[in-house]
Amino acid sequence: MERHLIALDLDGTLLTDNKVISEKTKNTVLKAMEQGHIVVIATGRPHRASIDYYHELGLETPMVNFNGALIHHPKDHRWDAIHSPLGIRTAHKIIHTCQELGVKNILAEVKDDVYLDQYDEEIMSIFQTKNDSITVGRLQSNLKEDPTSILIHPEEEKIQKLRDQLDDHASLIDHRKWGAPWHVIEIVRAGMNKAVGLDKIARYFHVPNERIIAFGDEDNDFEMIDYAGVGVAMGNAINELKDLAKHITYTNEEDGISVFLDDYLKINKRAI
Repeated sequence: MERHLIALDLDGTLLTDNKVISEKTKNTVLKAMEQGHIVVIATGRPHRASIDYYHELGLETPMVNFNGALIHHPKDHRWDAIHSPLGIRTAHKIIHTCQELGVKNILAEVKDDVYLDQYDEEIMSIFQTKNDSITVGRLQSNLKEDPTSILIHPEEEKIQKLRDQLDDHASLIDHRKWGAPWHVIEIVRAGMNKAVGLDKIARYFHVPNERIIAFGDEDNDFEMIDYAGVGVAMGNAINELKDLAKHITYTNEEDGISVFLDDYLKINKRAI
């Protein structure tokens, strides 16, 4: 069996609805790594909200964060990392648009430095932000660097109107919606997506496209699932992603990653 590159989205994919990795899926992923396959995390989450899962799987590989706006190696700082933030002027225009619409809150991130427009326990728990790592206060004043991403927490009924307004900036930004239960819009620099990161990592490991397996469930997985030779939509994925994917597996609650890898790569049969 030639080695494959396996890219794992986190929320709604690798993680259960309780935000943990099930024992079955973990064991299958670990066996895949033992058999020489390369496992990477490709997520819209920032580094700080994904590194615990990286360590839980014992990964030694690069990671894709912020939907491709940050591609780096958590354990090798000599690796050729790429950070592609939004321009600060564009960021302030977006913030102004959101404030005019009247969203609940706005959060900007410069890698792992966090800037929150208004103090909010709910948004801090959603974004896994600690009090000591955050600057709270008017974003228009506090945000002075190009942000890696902007996260918007609108009222559910305002999501479509907000996304329509964000389309006015389509040449400068890409915006995606997080999966349920969080109604969050994430904004990154235009052209940034998980496929950009996956392509860089695949080239680094010299893995051809036909041996790239990618799992996802939401609209921020479109490019990655389309790019991978083996693009897999979770059973709980949005219909548009299922239509695009070459394969569909079980849901994140049904160990869909484990089931697919076991069948496609014969992981557990090889482990016997």
